Amino acid sequence: MNQVSPASPSEALFAPQVRLDGNVEDEMLRAFKAAFAEAQAGEDPIVVELTTPGGDADVGRRIGSDILLFRKRTGRRLLFFGKATVYSAGVTIMSAFPREDRWLARGTALLIHSRSLAKSVDLNAPLAVARKQVEALLNEIDTGLALQRQDFEQLVRGSRVELDDLLQRAETEWYLDAAEAVELGLAGGLV
Repeated sequence: MNQVSPASPSEALFAPQVRLDGNVEDEMLRAFKAAFAEAQAGEDPIVVELTTPGGDADVGRRIGSDILLFRKRTGRRLLFFGKATVYSAGVTIMSAFPREDRWLARGTALLIHSRSLAKSVDLNAPLAVARKQVEALLNEIDTGLALQRQDFEQLVRGSRVELDDLLQRAETEWYLDAAEAVELGLAGGLV
């Protein structure tokens, strides 16, 4: 079935002003900023299309921050259109859009998981210095957990998914398809 969901802003979704493909990293941020600056001169809604295997969560937050601030400052409408795969940091970007403005192509796969940390700690110092190193690492972990919680709160707002349930599922990598995401209220509709 190739029908578009009844409430879908279908024409706008098929002419996205901002197309992001690939890893969420500095190159994608530069591409987003250039395309988004150009799109702001056009008409609403501004459509951000995304296909990604994931990447840097902080870059995803940066892109999401620009989207949130632009919407708040201007009151303009922006739509998210996820296609094929929206993994990891891509879901962070998606969470910057209100649920009703998140659209997914049929068959799109989402991956939601917890932030991770890959770091070795070599403690070879006086105890007071070693303690400061450990405290700094704990602060880094606590900050990461707080940022993750903020992003997940945005993602589940208005959905049928409880934050605690999402946090638990994210610990073991939660894969879901577009239809399930819409059924759970994590996205507004399918195309």
